[in-house]
Amino acid sequence: MTTGFEVRNPGTGDLAGEYPVHTAADVQAAVARARGAAAWWGGLTFAERAERLAKFRGVMARRTQQLAGLMHNEMGKPHSDAALEVALSLDHIAWAAKNAPKVLGRRRAGVGMLTANQRATVEYKPLGVIGVIGPWNYPVFTPLGSIVYALAAGNAVVFKPSEFTPGTGAWLVDAFNQVVPEHPVVQLVTGDGSTGAALCRSAVDKIAFTGSTATAAKVMAACAERLTPLVAECGGKDAFIVDEDADLDAAADAAVWAGMANAGQSCIGTERLYVHAAVYDEFLAKLLAVAGEQRAGSDPDAKIGPITMPSQLEVIRSHIGDALARGGRAVLGGLNAITGQVVQPTVLVDVPEDSVAVTEETFGPTLTVTRVRDRDEAVALANATGYGLGAVVYSARHGNEIADRLRCGMVAVNGVFNYPQIPSLPFGGVGKSGFGRIHGPDGLREFCYAQSVARQRFSGPLALTTFGRTAKSDALVGKIMTLLHGRH
Repeated sequence: MTTGFEVRNPGTGDLAGEYPVHTAADVQAAVARARGAAAWWGGLTFAERAERLAKFRGVMARRTQQLAGLMHNEMGKPHSDAALEVALSLDHIAWAAKNAPKVLGRRRAGVGMLTANQRATVEYKPLGVIGVIGPWNYPVFTPLGSIVYALAAGNAVVFKPSEFTPGTGAWLVDAFNQVVPEHPVVQLVTGDGSTGAALCRSAVDKIAFTGSTATAAKVMAACAERLTPLVAECGGKDAFIVDEDADLDAAADAAVWAGMANAGQSCIGTERLYVHAAVYDEFLAKLLAVAGEQRAGSDPDAKIGPITMPSQLEVIRSHIGDALARGGRAVLGGLNAITGQVVQPTVLVDVPEDSVAVTEETFGPTLTVTRVRDRDEAVALANATGYGLGAVVYSARHGNEIADRLRCGMVAVNGVFNYPQIPSLPFGGVGKSGFGRIHGPDGLREFCYAQSVARQRFSGPLALTTFGRTAKSDALVGKIMTLLHGRH
C-alpha cells in the first residue's frame, strides 16, 4: 500500500505539499512504461528531440517566477536566488540539444596501414532508461544537469526528487509532459530512501545520483546488485586560496557568496579559506565587513535562507563546537548564531587542520580562515582532503599555475560558481566527491554507449584473420611492423 508524506517550509513550518511514497512495485511500473517510451524517443532524430527540448525550455522561461516560488516554499531559498537557478538551467537545455548531434552522432574513425581496406565509424547510442535521484539544495539546476543531457542523448528518464523538494520535481516533469504528451518519456516517483533504493534495484540502464558521500555508498551498493552503472556527484570540502597579489575586495565578496549563498548548502560551496600571510589581516577585515552585512532568515529581506534539513543543524553545531573546543575562535557568529532552523554567517579562525570543521562537510554558512606562509602551503592544505570536487583561486599572476596543482574536478579562478554556468564544461569530482561527469560533451556521453563499426571495403593484400594465413603473410607483417615501430 502506498503511503504519503508531508513537505513543510523550513522557515515557517507551513505545509508546502503532500506526496506519495512510491513502492518498489510503483517504481517497476514506471520503469516499464519508460522502456516503451525510450524506444519512441530514441527513434526520433536529434533535431526532433531538440525541438521538444526547446519548447520545454520556453515553458520554464515563461514560468520562472512560479517555479522559483515553489522552490522557496519547499526548501527556503530566497526567491531571487531560486529564480537565478532556473535561469542558469536554460542555457544547459539549449546547449545539450544543440550539441548532441556533433558529440554523439556517427563519425569517421582513422585506420592504420594494415587496416587500410576498412572503413571505421563510431557513434554514441542511448542507454535506454536513466534513473535520476536529485538533491534538494539545487532542485532544478542539478537534476536537470542529468535529465536534460540524458534526454538529448535519446534516453527516457524516471526522476526521483528529494523528499524535501518533490513539488519542484513534479513541476519539472509536468512541464515536460505538456510539450511531449505522446509518451511518458519523463516520469516522476516520490518518496524517501526506500523509493530511491527501489529505483537503483529496478531495470534502469544507469543511475545519476546527487547527494552526500555516505548516501552515494548506499546507492552504489544497491546498483551493484544488478551491475547498474552509476554517475555520482557527491559532497565536497572546497578550498578557496587567496594569493598575495589577489584583488582582496573581490576575493572577500566572492568568498562570502561562495561560502554562504544558499545558506552554505552547496556542494561546490567554499568551506576552507587559505590566505597568504602577507595579506591575511587585511583580507580577514574585508571578509568580516562583507559577511557582517548579511543576515539569514525566512523573511523576504533576508539574503540567506534557513537550513533545509533539520538534521543538518546538529552537524553545523558540532563542527563549530569542535573548532572552538580545539582552540579556534569565532570572529563572527559562532554557536549563538544558530536559532531554530536559521544559522547566521559564521567565520572561524585558528582552527586546527584536523578539526571536523576542516575535514568534514559542514553544509552551512560557515568559513574557516587559515593563514599560510606561501602558495605551496596553500596548495598542500587545500589538497589534504579525501574530497575533490571544486576549488577557488584568487591571484593576479598565478591563478592558472595554482589551479594546475589542485586535485579536484573543477577550479574557479578569480570568480566563484562560474564553471557550472558554462554548459560546455564537465561537472564532477574525484575521491569522496564522486565519479563520472554531467554537463558538456562528457555529460552527453555519460548516458550513452559507444558503438564502433568496422566495414571491409575490399579484400586486403594480407589475409590476417583466417586460418589460411600463410608463413609468407606472417613474415610480411613482421617486416611492416618493424619498419613502422621498430626504430623507436
